[in-house]
Amino acid sequence: MNCRISIVALLSATLIYATGCRTETTTGVPNKSVAPTVSKEAHPLPDNAFKAEITSVDPPAKLRAGQKETIRVRIKNVSEVQWYSHGGEINTSPDNRFYLAVGNRWLKSDGSLLTNMDGRYGLGKDLKPGEETEVPLQITAPKDIGDYTLEIDLIQEQVAWFSEKGSSAAKTKVTVVK
Repeated sequence: MNCRISIVALLSATLIYATGCRTETTTGVPNKSVAPTVSKEAHPLPDNAFKAEITSVDPPAKLRAGQKETIRVRIKNVSEVQWYSHGGEINTSPDNRFYLAVGNRWLKSDGSLLTNMDGRYGLGKDLKPGEETEVPLQITAPKDIGDYTLEIDLIQEQVAWFSEKGSSAAKTKVTVVK
């Protein structure tokens, strides 16, 4: 009896798979030469694509209040998904929606957020899994003196910061002086 149930389940699964995979012409006759289409339009990354290795190259340890500084940031795609710098092969959006960018946030000494709208720099190229690139990022030190954490992360614009999806951001302690 168990063997008969297993065979029926296997045949049902095969039928469901075959029906879902076949494509038909407008006459209703199966056409095996037509492949399913994948959208080339920009779209949100799947959750498993939000995996980056982010390194700040020679980050500053001390800045003057309000000082602007350009730092170098190395980004590596450690996911199994290709990243399109514009969010897809084609992006017709009039804004930066779905673009990938490096950005920074300043955290107070207690770890709370001071600002998340400081610097942004878009990735200049698509990155396949395992590929990396280096970009400049202009940062502006907080206006008040004290100890802060400079947090550098990757963001898919209007979707999410990578660290919100489980990736690690680069963090550096920075002392802001007069």
